Amino acid sequence: MISSFATPVATAIFVFALVYAGVVDLTTMRIRNGLVLALLAAYVALAPLAGFTVEEISWSAAIAAGLLIVGFVFFARGWMGGGDAKLLAVTALWLGVDHAPAFLVYTALFGGALTFAILQLRLVGLPAFLGDRPWIARLQSDQTGVPYGVAITLAALVVFPQTHWFAA
Repeated sequence: MISSFATPVATAIFVFALVYAGVVDLTTMRIRNGLVLALLAAYVALAPLAGFTVEEISWSAAIAAGLLIVGFVFFARGWMGGGDAKLLAVTALWLGVDHAPAFLVYTALFGGALTFAILQLRLVGLPAFLGDRPWIARLQSDQTGVPYGVAITLAALVVFPQTHWFAA
């Protein structure tokens, strides 16, 4: 049974959660497990209602599981944060196997641009009026990584309109 409310509800949840994750990661360098679990629960509840087949859901879950494993390897090597790895996987679940490659390419491109921008910020320094904002000062520190949740969010928002959620 396909529900007419599933797609708009899913879109609102997905967009809100990803934007929230990106902003929180930028300002705190953390992505909460509760947010990732809420996205997972929303997908599990809404995908069947939006008309996704068991096969589509299974393939999306397989891609998400593979990315979670790769993400945890990257986390173990210090290349990526644990929250970023989980957000990457659950976002790929939502986007599906057909759109995962484009999502990963966009994530890499936005991540590279973000990394370059942060490195430039670290070279140039902060204007005095920005120095009192702890999250901006944290980004400027050489001891801080890159809030990759921002790149994941941007990539997801670019790819999401082409997904089956809009065709459902």
